[in-house]
Amino acid sequence: MTSAYDLSDGLRLRADRARQVADVLRCQIQRRAFESGVLPKEERLVAEFGTTRNAVRDALDLLRGEGLIERLPGVGTVVTAVGKVPHGLHRLLGLGETLHEHGEIVNEVRARGLITPSPEITARLALPDDTPVVYLERLRRLNGVPLSLDQTYLEPELGRALLEEDLEHEDVFVLIERLKGPLGRADLTVEAVNADPHSAAVLEAPRGTALLLVERLTHLADARPVDLEFIRFRGDRLTMRGTLHRSL
Repeated sequence: MTSAYDLSDGLRLRADRARQVADVLRCQIQRRAFESGVLPKEERLVAEFGTTRNAVRDALDLLRGEGLIERLPGVGTVVTAVGKVPHGLHRLLGLGETLHEHGEIVNEVRARGLITPSPEITARLALPDDTPVVYLERLRRLNGVPLSLDQTYLEPELGRALLEEDLEHEDVFVLIERLKGPLGRADLTVEAVNADPHSAAVLEAPRGTALLLVERLTHLADARPVDLEFIRFRGDRLTMRGTLHRSL
């Protein structure tokens, strides 16, 4: 087992310091902190972070490998990444409701219809085995750029009604509340997965790239589960943000 090192002794591993610097700079890039699009010079970064030039250069190499920055002769280190859009975790909202201020969300409906799912899906929706459900698959674009691939399983009565609605321009949550009344809560899991060949092709992402997979089971106000989703987000185009309160 690797032993810890005492920071007071100044024995900071160069790789650790590079990672720490990269984490802060990455956050600043995502929040568009560099208005000019150019990072501070290496000398300034060394002073700001209280580290070595080699650690700063390693940090910049990490960010360059992620496609976030590039070195231009005569200009300096410039931001090359498209800024990520924030997805709040404070409230239960659909993607269009969450990101409307960042541009136009359009849904490309790739598949829709009645299927007989696995027992796991019917159990999550509190339905008897072999109960047909409505399956909906959408590619969601923000300002024309692929953002997420959504696979949705819906309680059959609600799902059939939704198939008659404008699924290309409206959030499923908005449609559910119009048809069934207010939503109550959602159980949420977020994890990183590698893009399979199909997801990578649809999202126009490199095969094997990391995606954010959100599994969300949404309930009506009366606690009935009606909507189970598996949403694959391009991690280079979206970041999750939330505020947590500690209750004692």
